[in-house]
Amino acid sequence: MPTKPLAELEAMVGDSHRTVEGLRVEAGKVAEFARAITDPNPVFRDESVARERGFDAVLAPLTYPRVKRFPRYQADDGAAIDEGHYGFDLGFRPEYVLHGEQAYEYARPLLVGDELTGTTTLTDVYQRDGGRAGTMTFAVLETEYRDQSGELVLTDRATAIETEGAVDDSESERSESIGDTSPAPPEPESVAPPRSADDLDTGQTGPTVVVTELERRHFVAYAGASGDFNPIHYDEPYARSAGNESVFGQGMFTAGVASRVVTDWFGRAAVSSFGVRFQSRVFPGETIVASGEVTDVTGDGTVETAIEATTAGGTTLLTGTATATLPERKPSSI
Repeated sequence: MPTKPLAELEAMVGDSHRTVEGLRVEAGKVAEFARAITDPNPVFRDESVARERGFDAVLAPLTYPRVKRFPRYQADDGAAIDEGHYGFDLGFRPEYVLHGEQAYEYARPLLVGDELTGTTTLTDVYQRDGGRAGTMTFAVLETEYRDQSGELVLTDRATAIETEGAVDDSESERSESIGDTSPAPPEPESVAPPRSADDLDTGQTGPTVVVTELERRHFVAYAGASGDFNPIHYDEPYARSAGNESVFGQGMFTAGVASRVVTDWFGRAAVSSFGVRFQSRVFPGETIVASGEVTDVTGDGTVETAIEATTAGGTTLLTGTATATLPERKPSSI
């Protein structure tokens, strides 16, 4: 349970803080972040490729705003941006905080050279019975990011969950054992990017992204790229003392891998929203398999997709959605 009573947390709903200042999108950090989520797309590294696609600078990956967690980007009037805080002193204990959901709405892509400020609002707080996790306390936070011109660039919505204790991901409940060799993963699959919405139909599948044989170094690399230095992801004694069988990957590391499906499929510039709900954790020795499927295509070129990431053994790590805007469907000829 949080160190603050629920009534006190509920009284904070609607409060806003400037939480992010001077978040400059830097070429080196963008490339590092792309490497950490295993994304080889040259649009995140090569300015000439970005220019070919109509931009004056290198683009940043969909989940790049996570770098706000570095202390140098935290505004003076905000508390530390770690899990369960986001500029608010919620009394959440970091060793028992999970990232429940994360969603982004993009007014435009982030570009190298942008400098962002962020204002976070606590939009909801509530509790639910979490079964094995005990009483779960939820905090929903929304951050608006504006660039150096004051224009809205993106909106970030996050749900942080504090549990009463460690969540039990026991080996008996998983399709593969933590640290053991996973079942043979599928082969990665690529698809030709659609030229317009005419190339897509409901039920059509996109690329399959596969990251095999995860190691602790993957979680350490993501920590260094994103600023998520919660030791539960890389310090084995700390993770075990909190009741976990092992260290485990950051939810946003898995989300970053899943975001590759969307950008490989439609291109970064076409994506207007990306959101995930975390279902389970990924452990060393396991494999991430991410895929997507078209759920709707409208006449104005809007494409809705469902995203999923699983282990090779079939354990669902996250589900999500993404929206892309492509050239409009051509009217049927009569």
